[in-house]
Amino acid sequence: MKHFSVFLALFCLISLKAQDLPYKMEELSAPEFVNAVEESSKTAILPIGVFEKHGPHMPLGTDLYIAREIALRAAEKEYTVVFPWYYFSQINEARHQPGTIAYSPSLIWEVLQETLNELSRNGFKKIIILNGHGGNNAFLNYFGMAQLSEKRDYSLYWFQPSYDPEVIKKAEAVSQHDPYDQHAGNSESSILKAIVPDLVHPEKAGQQSGIDLDRLKNLPNVYSGIWWYARFPNHYSGDGSKANAQAGRLILESVVDQFVETIRNVKADKNVPELQEQFLREAGNPLDKKQ
Repeated sequence: MKHFSVFLALFCLISLKAQDLPYKMEELSAPEFVNAVEESSKTAILPIGVFEKHGPHMPLGTDLYIAREIALRAAEKEYTVVFPWYYFSQINEARHQPGTIAYSPSLIWEVLQETLNELSRNGFKKIIILNGHGGNNAFLNYFGMAQLSEKRDYSLYWFQPSYDPEVIKKAEAVSQHDPYDQHAGNSESSILKAIVPDLVHPEKAGQQSGIDLDRLKNLPNVYSGIWWYARFPNHYSGDGSKANAQAGRLILESVVDQFVETIRNVKADKNVPELQEQFLREAGNPLDKKQ
């Protein structure tokens, strides 16, 4: 009887397939976590958001909701472990607005690097960043390049979706065309309406302007860190007044499909790890490199 109990426990452990495992990291038990690392092909998703104003009609956590939702929907279709809510982001451009949580540049760098280190230490060797916050783009580009500064025992990938013009056209047909649609505008408002409809209030979208003020047009060919504030001081770019869930679902489903394909490609990828290893080996002995 004792041997049967051991066999049954072992059978249950082995038979714990991906469809039985939670894909939210916070829901995994420690024994399940071990299985999840293997079932995910040692691949994890890090969805990144932020706390910032999203016009007068959307919640501060909009980017968190959207990034997390895309990650979870994709992980349900292609098993991957999804890291919990992550909001340590670059958001200095919105410090003048209430509710913005803007950590120092050094802290956001260190927290991200240590999060990747810890995921790797726990067995994940391919980590995909899913960024929901446009203010992170320059930061993540540089962070990604800086990964080459020393040897890593994981590979980092950053999912960058493209938006199908036909999907956008269909979404606009049931909502509106928004010429300034960048931040809290028609698309983002509609996506969130499809995720958490009770938190989006299109009827309030017209309380502030999301029009580009273009206050640095006197400086062509010049970059300044104040550029976003110069253009959109309300931290609102676009018009969310016609946002609706139908339009949001069209865009959301298109991005999720792209992300599912990306996860599969990353799991199968050998190029990034091999090239990373080759580069760092050559970087250690640059004079040996044939010229």
